Amino acid sequence: MMSDEHSEHEHHGYIHRKDDYLKRLRRIEGQARGLQRMVEDEKYCIDILTQVSAMTKALQAVSLGLLEEHMSHCVIDAARESDEAGQAKVKEATEAIARLVRS
Repeated sequence: MMSDEHSEHEHHGYIHRKDDYLKRLRRIEGQARGLQRMVEDEKYCIDILTQVSAMTKALQAVSLGLLEEHMSHCVIDAARESDEAGQAKVKEATEAIARLVRS
């Protein structure tokens, strides 16, 4: 789910690693296509589950990287702006972490 609350010209902390994230996401996209082929080809369930696990770990790595970037850039920048802005970014991060833990 994308958020529209950020302006188009606002730069996010991960921007300097954007190419790395895109590369990782393209790899994950390839893993998803591979999983589809495995199901189409009726591969062994355990082999499919192993690949699902690998894809899940890859998504978690992207998520953790983005969280780290958010905390070290967005949260710190907001905290420098004001206590209220900092607390809002911490709350935003906490909610994102809770969503990741539930998924």
